[in-house]
Amino acid sequence: MIQIGKMNRLLIKGKEDAAIILDGAKYGDIVLRGGSGVGRYSPGDTLTVFVYVNKEQQVVATTNQPYVLVGEFEKMNVVGTSEAGAFLGWGLEDDLFVPKSEQQNSMKQGQSYVVYTFLSPKTNRIAASSKLNKFLDQAVPKYNIGEEVELLVYAETEMGYSVVVNGSHSGLIYQNEVFQVLELGQRLKGYVKKIREDQKIDIRLQQAGFHQVDGISQDILKIIKKSGGKVDVTDKSKPEVIYSMFGVSKKNFKKAIGTLYKKRYIVIGANSIKLAE
Repeated sequence: MIQIGKMNRLLIKGKEDAAIILDGAKYGDIVLRGGSGVGRYSPGDTLTVFVYVNKEQQVVATTNQPYVLVGEFEKMNVVGTSEAGAFLGWGLEDDLFVPKSEQQNSMKQGQSYVVYTFLSPKTNRIAASSKLNKFLDQAVPKYNIGEEVELLVYAETEMGYSVVVNGSHSGLIYQNEVFQVLELGQRLKGYVKKIREDQKIDIRLQQAGFHQVDGISQDILKIIKKSGGKVDVTDKSKPEVIYSMFGVSKKNFKKAIGTLYKKRYIVIGANSIKLAE
């Protein structure tokens, strides 16, 4: 079944001049214009193409894959605006339209926003929305505590950073648990901390518990060795300083150096840590 806004594998029916005619099933013949290596293909071959509806309301195809497909969240740049809405550059000849009614805040040219891409029920054309909450799954999340998940940062609030979890649910990373610079549109891994009563998910960026300490301890030892056997950081240092050097939270850092100290791999001074002789 052909899906508008997705990559599809279609059969080549024939060629006309500088165009390939693809079998569009219920959509009829779909034209793939030149510039896609027309001469390399013959009737009976199959070709992977992106199918969409153009400005003339025609179902067309291209071998170019856009930056985002229907049903996906992505950070995109506004390349133009009008009274009707904003236009996003997404790697195709036709820009991706964001109606004014689908803008969380008025979009400005040159700025980037995290959006969700969907099919307009009226025109079957692909559009985007920055009102992400209406597209996030409201069903009870089926995640295990501590489960690793894929994150997309989409908003910053006083509480912390709102993230899309595994491309479907809403999650929150609390401000006091962030020890690195996060940017809107950034993709990274995280871990499920808690499923709240409102069905949203609390997320942490590092695994919890002592099971991670051994790996962190080894990394800390390597960094101290690379620094000449001594670093001017201790468990009293600021969380930002610890994260910038070791890439871990202060809590996990303290656990790790405690383990190293007990095993007599390091000596902890008033203002520094050094390798034990």
